Amino acid sequence: MPINLRGLAIGLFLTLVSAFSAHAAASCGDNTGKPATGEPIIIGAITGKTGPDDFSNSTKSAKAYFDCLNANGGIKGRPVKYLIEDDQWNPEIAAQLAAKLVNDQKAVLMVGNSSYVECGANAELYKKAGILVLAGVGVPRECFFADNIAPTNAGPRVSMLGAMGYALDKLHAKSVVCIAPNIPNVGTWSCDGVALLAKEKGFAAQTILMDPGSADATSVILQAAASKPDVIVLGLSKGVAVPLLTAAEEQGLNQSITFLSAASAYDLSVPSTIGSGWDGKFYVNMEFNDLEVTTPDNQNWLAVMDQYGQKSDPRDTFAQAGYLAARVAEKALMTLDPAKINRETASAAVKQIKDFKSDIFCAPWYFGDGQTRHNANSTTSMAVAEGGKWKVVSDCAPSPDPELKDIRAFEKSAGLN
Repeated sequence: MPINLRGLAIGLFLTLVSAFSAHAAASCGDNTGKPATGEPIIIGAITGKTGPDDFSNSTKSAKAYFDCLNANGGIKGRPVKYLIEDDQWNPEIAAQLAAKLVNDQKAVLMVGNSSYVECGANAELYKKAGILVLAGVGVPRECFFADNIAPTNAGPRVSMLGAMGYALDKLHAKSVVCIAPNIPNVGTWSCDGVALLAKEKGFAAQTILMDPGSADATSVILQAAASKPDVIVLGLSKGVAVPLLTAAEEQGLNQSITFLSAASAYDLSVPSTIGSGWDGKFYVNMEFNDLEVTTPDNQNWLAVMDQYGQKSDPRDTFAQAGYLAARVAEKALMTLDPAKINRETASAAVKQIKDFKSDIFCAPWYFGDGQTRHNANSTTSMAVAEGGKWKVVSDCAPSPDPELKDIRAFEKSAGLN
């Protein structure tokens, strides 16, 4: 059936109503209730706001946290000046913006970055400039294979393989089609992970890479269904995944194929948007805890969004990621003499983060000082669409991605997780 715009609007409205239910007062910094008035600390961010989809939720949430921090004394009296730039999903623009923030604005850290293209464009610049990136949402492979970039999220590959592991163990899938964007080091990297797991576990796997800005949803879905797979796993942003699900239901494929997704489709509005035809038939991986769980830090995230964010700011998994990135930055900076905060001292402080705990994470987060790549968040869980909502159906479990062997070995040697 076609997308029900009225239903989408109602779903989004109900999501916002739920998000804006009463929460305790937001807790940030030293909770002084007094605005920070010292010399600003420059922190930058690059996000993909305009393009095939709005991918800026991480920076919106990080900004809300920094605004809350600034209203409560900042970093020992110094406010954070948070500069956000839009790369428009264009690597050349991303490179120009990074140079502006790093070289011209003299940012001491990059925090909350969320982009499909900027890690590949800027990883070398960040390393050369000696600046660390606490990314909110890493997407391409370069975000997880760079010395100076450490995302708080798990990433599309780890998340997709978390979903695939569930499909194997709980849904007893024997064949899969992986659909992902034809963006360099995003789609191929993610679906190659599914193919590698297929080789290890002995199931059939095919890959379809699509242009997220122009591909015909029905054509893609019919191509995926042609081999009659048990499951189809999606590694696409919410705005691209929903039309594919709509096209699949129009073809009756929701009755014969189970669909799963990376965490990019984990948004409170999605179950009501896609409708009851997907109840029990569309699963998503969760890089973080349940969006509506009433644990202290998740409730604080929602309170921060209520009090310092915009009503239109989504309360989704990527917003959780930006909030966590801002909190990690705050923890690192709070260990420093406020008069001596610069790029070198800020980077050194971040590198010392070894056991950052939040009930939003499945496992404590760490930077991994001395490591040439960073993927601390690799333990995820699953939910299924049911009755217009998400129902959590699994506990936290390590992603079965074979590429994580070096991460697991480092964690064991360092006594982490």
